[in-house]
Amino acid sequence: MSTTWYECKVKYRKTDETGGQKITTEPYLVDALSYTEAESRINEEMAAYISEEFKITNIKVANYAEIHPFENCDRWFKSKISLLAYDEESGKERKTNMYFLVQANDVKEAFDNTMGIMQSTMGEYNIPAVSESPIMDVFPYFSGEEEDLEKIEKFNALKASRPEVVAEAEDTMEFAVEEETAS
Repeated sequence: MSTTWYECKVKYRKTDETGGQKITTEPYLVDALSYTEAESRINEEMAAYISEEFKITNIKVANYAEIHPFENCDRWFKSKISLLAYDEESGKERKTNMYFLVQANDVKEAFDNTMGIMQSTMGEYNIPAVSESPIMDVFPYFSGEEEDLEKIEKFNALKASRPEVVAEAEDTMEFAVEEETAS
């Protein structure tokens, strides 16, 4: 059975960097069997993060075929993958599009992560678009069985890891400048 992802928009009062409060609406993704379950799950998940009142303003089925968290990444990107298939009867090439939600730090890394995911694909494909997604967080469903506990721990560890801040290396290279002689 394939996973159905629901995009849930949550409206709440958020404190910004200056300490002021503003009302914001942010999209989240939950794995659920129905709209009712999606609403119940997003209420449960958001109650853990938001202490004040919040409102679910919209729930819709998201068109993601797969969700891929990556270590040390803090944003979600939508990758469009075009699968190419040759139809022998008509003699034409057919293109089928699907979308992945991939975690990365920038568009190039999202493209590289998508290429890594598609590496084992036998068929022809191309990646015509990668764009930053407004999705703030992803909440997959796990049944609570022992196998699922390991999966949720792994998923959450990947999702929660933050990018490593690499200190810029000091440039210690010296260049000798040769003076040109006039001929």
